[in-house]
Amino acid sequence: MSSSYVTLEQVAQHAGVSLATASRVINGSTRQVSQRLSEKVNASAEELGYLANASAQTLARNSSSLVGLLVHDIADPYFSSIARGVTRYTEEQGLVTVLGTTYRSAQKESTILAALRAHRAKAVVLVGSRSTDEESNARLVREIEAFQQQGGRVACVSQPGLPADTVSPDNHTGAAELARHLIALGHRRFAILAGPTNLSTARERLDGFHSALSAAGLELEHHNIVHGDFTRDGGFESTQRLMRLGTDATCLFAVNDVMATGAMAALRESGIGVPEELSVAGFDDIPTLRDLAPALTTVRLPLEQMGERAAQMALESDHEGEDRTVNVQGEVLMRESTGKPSTR
Repeated sequence: MSSSYVTLEQVAQHAGVSLATASRVINGSTRQVSQRLSEKVNASAEELGYLANASAQTLARNSSSLVGLLVHDIADPYFSSIARGVTRYTEEQGLVTVLGTTYRSAQKESTILAALRAHRAKAVVLVGSRSTDEESNARLVREIEAFQQQGGRVACVSQPGLPADTVSPDNHTGAAELARHLIALGHRRFAILAGPTNLSTARERLDGFHSALSAAGLELEHHNIVHGDFTRDGGFESTQRLMRLGTDATCLFAVNDVMATGAMAALRESGIGVPEELSVAGFDDIPTLRDLAPALTTVRLPLEQMGERAAQMALESDHEGEDRTVNVQGEVLMRESTGKPSTR
């Protein structure tokens, strides 16, 4: 029998139980049904090919089997790696992950979260750096609180500050440690592809790198800090601008790996050797770096594990008390894209 024509009433009749009992078994009501009756109803549903009504299940349970996952850009390997960790965990729990892409729009982030609230999603994982725009952040806070008041849970992979459990990479410390390694190679003159001015992650990494230079008595010239998009093309264009303006830097730090990839492409196009003429370093250790030559010096973050941990916290429905923050440390990986400073 085709599942589109099988009704719950037919399942109840086949199993020899009341419609209410069949509904409690199929839709997951909190009211208990004996194991014997549950087995009869499930066997009848399987035999008849009955497909449960997701809306009815949501009403019965006051939540659905959906878990929302909001990322800035799924094409960015940083976000896709974290998303893999989230989906791996949710699938193990028998849940369905719904992906929303925000393209760094705080307004779109709030809109998608509201839609997930309307569908009574069980939990939401928000992945991405926060904007420095206070109004946008306040709107997001209100939406998170409304989602939680309805019984859902939220976890973030980002900076702490939202009313939710958070997996927080220590961007400042990682960038500072990278700077110290590069100074130890002999570099004294640096340029930075600093990303957008209104993105917290970019600012933390810039500040961390700069603080280590200052502690070593090194100055970072203003013209050697170039802001641009947090993308491969942003890194390419920022590097072109840096070269046009002229720089005496022996090492270029991009605040994420995709920008560093763009930077290396721009330098290759300009005939500048890496690291012979200019060393290049990034941050994140995204999976696609394995195909990059020369191999990129970077700060490794355990991206998949970060996503898995965020999903785990979002689905810990028995947790009560203050919001938790899990701090994640980066690991500096020195590779072939950095060497001793050029004498050019």
